Amino acid sequence: MDLTVQSPQSVTWQVHIDRSMWIGGVRGLMLQALHPIAMRGVWQNSTFQEDPIGRLQRTADFVGVVTWGTAEEADRIGRKVRGIHKALRIKDPDTGRVHHVDDPELLLWVHCAEVSSYLEVARRAGLRLTDGQADRYFAEQRRSAAYVGLHEEDVPGSVAEMEAYFAEARPRLKVTPEARSAVRFLLWPKLPREMRFLRPGKPAYVPFGALCYYSMPRWARRMYGILPEVPQPVVTAALRSFRLTMNSLPEVVHDLSFQQATKDMLEGARHRLAEGGYDMSKGLYGLRDPRRWPAGV
Repeated sequence: MDLTVQSPQSVTWQVHIDRSMWIGGVRGLMLQALHPIAMRGVWQNSTFQEDPIGRLQRTADFVGVVTWGTAEEADRIGRKVRGIHKALRIKDPDTGRVHHVDDPELLLWVHCAEVSSYLEVARRAGLRLTDGQADRYFAEQRRSAAYVGLHEEDVPGSVAEMEAYFAEARPRLKVTPEARSAVRFLLWPKLPREMRFLRPGKPAYVPFGALCYYSMPRWARRMYGILPEVPQPVVTAALRSFRLTMNSLPEVVHDLSFQQATKDMLEGARHRLAEGGYDMSKGLYGLRDPRRWPAGV
């Protein structure tokens, strides 16, 4: 029986344990906002305007569970997400049409914008993956897409398939007032109650938010036009610096950024993996090193 949904041998483990995920997560939200119906779904059915970081934390919880949780935990959170989506509707003010939040087209856009952001940011920030490993990552993420109600065969499973998907999707994208407001929120968000202790350091978030924005594809930045362009080599250097700094933090310190349910799930994963013979002296992050795996794995 698998100890975690995605094993330490997976490419998903290499990507999702990397602290560049925080950039990838916010970049993913900015990219997702370019789909008019998907963005209006967020705007009409969530507290995003008041708590954008909270939404990022909830996304981190889902990604964490379908990576390091048990199969039962992943099935449970998948049922919860599908149940929420099934009950929600989106009204398009441009056409008057009402859309289902669990429309496969919308779910696929959200998934692709998210996982492509994780992978592209991690590689650009310095995570060394071969092209074959990048393909494996997207193939592995089909399993995550299934938890929100997509059919695995309908989800891009390689870099080439993902590029083809975005090329096909781009004509449907648009910068709505909601999308522009969402990006502005993400550049200067309201801190949730449990993170109010960080308020004195909030000005430091400005370069973080800008880095998320500048890490988007050029075509997306041109659509938004919110910030002036900067040389992309500077962006790459900043991403690498951010990754090195964040990856140097002790795991116990990094975990403070998660909600309690996510912390409990991660602690459960550590216990199961230790019982399974993995060397947990360097935490979950240390399991990127095959020398910390049990003999014969």
